[in-house]
Amino acid sequence: MNKAIALLLLASFSLISYGSDQSPIASQLTPAALLTKIDELYRSDSATATLQMHISTPNWQRTLELQSWSQGLDDTFIRVLSPKKDRGVATLKIANDMWNFFPKINKVIKVPPSMMMGSWMGSDFTNDDLVREVSLVEQYSVTLTENESLYVLQLLPKQSTVTVWGKVEVEILKENLLPTQQRYYNEQGQLMRTMVFDEIKDFSGRLLPARMTMIPHNKTGHKTVVEYTQLKFDVPFQQDIFSLSHLQSRFQ
Repeated sequence: MNKAIALLLLASFSLISYGSDQSPIASQLTPAALLTKIDELYRSDSATATLQMHISTPNWQRTLELQSWSQGLDDTFIRVLSPKKDRGVATLKIANDMWNFFPKINKVIKVPPSMMMGSWMGSDFTNDDLVREVSLVEQYSVTLTENESLYVLQLLPKQSTVTVWGKVEVEILKENLLPTQQRYYNEQGQLMRTMVFDEIKDFSGRLLPARMTMIPHNKTGHKTVVEYTQLKFDVPFQQDIFSLSHLQSRFQ
């Protein structure tokens, strides 16, 4: 989501409620506090979600139905429910390690650090987008500008941050402190991709964008849309979900 997704995007730290009656006064927030709120939108001590991922290219389209479980920052499990040919494909992230399971070949493949910016399931989201384990506040220095309706956060990577992005911009609506866009620039200042947030819905008492659209600007006609159909926070589930044995279990 991204945290994705983040989707997935899923995808952080102390729990903050985003119910409409609990929105903090924006004028009292620092740029870092605003960024932390965006970073934490879809996170809590535990969460489970069902979502659809629509992938479009000039030559083909496909839709995946996914189910995900997450626990704080460290643990994420994502399983493909449909289409039938991809059913059971799963991704597990524990701390800094990530694995994919492919049931057709009954094989688990560990994702090396060099592949974290690679595409996940042919989408415009990367492995890193799905399982990013540290916060934007920790990775970037942030400054704030604003206009009548929007706050605009400009994120520049800290010296210790390992990233392909030279700058990230986040637009936030003043009226509800929810994001509208997140733009990613390379080190030469070129806009490489834009993520658009919309379709605000109530999930477990939080107002959240239910749809995120990733548009790469270096691939004409490509986009990936992630839509949450169900999202629950602070739900109990078995701890063995986040294990290699569960990753390899057959999904009926």
